[in-house]
Amino acid sequence: MKKINLAAALLPVFFAAGCATGPSAEQQAAMAADARSTAGSLIKQLGGELKKSIEANGPVEAISVCKEKAPAIAASLSKSSGFAVKRVSPKNRNPNGVPDAWEAQAQDALEKRLAAGEKPETLDTWQVVKTSSGKEFRYAKALVTQQVCLTCHGTDIPDGIKAKLAAEYPQDKATGYGPGMVRGIVSIKRPL
Repeated sequence: MKKINLAAALLPVFFAAGCATGPSAEQQAAMAADARSTAGSLIKQLGGELKKSIEANGPVEAISVCKEKAPAIAASLSKSSGFAVKRVSPKNRNPNGVPDAWEAQAQDALEKRLAAGEKPETLDTWQVVKTSSGKEFRYAKALVTQQVCLTCHGTDIPDGIKAKLAAEYPQDKATGYGPGMVRGIVSIKRPL
């Protein structure tokens, strides 16, 4: 009777598991669909809060929506979706909104796609990346500047808004945009 070394018998199983490349294309597409939905929820909820505040109190007071409610909406979506959700930009207003290397590359690629004629509503991307703590699913959705955004993010900002922005965000870089420009991204990630 021949004895089988258990470790030798299981070696191919461990080797195959260790060489797995991560989620399948179908799994990645499903995660991307979930991330897309989550990003859409952030954009819709924040847009609704901004519209309500602008109509009730004017654009100066709407600045507090972006400062206070936007992070709260992102935190709520993070909790309900299992993703980490935030807004970032190389020209950030919020000091916590500085993009990491992947986010900066994603925004740059989305800007190039927009310049090549792609429709703003289709500007998103995702990838599974290796990190020091393991693999992560990363997703980015472009935040394209709308006409209403120009009041606080454009080139001709009214004095009252400039004063409020200077008081709330002394290191503000999020101005100088025109309609249709990528102003930042919704960044979503999840460890795998």
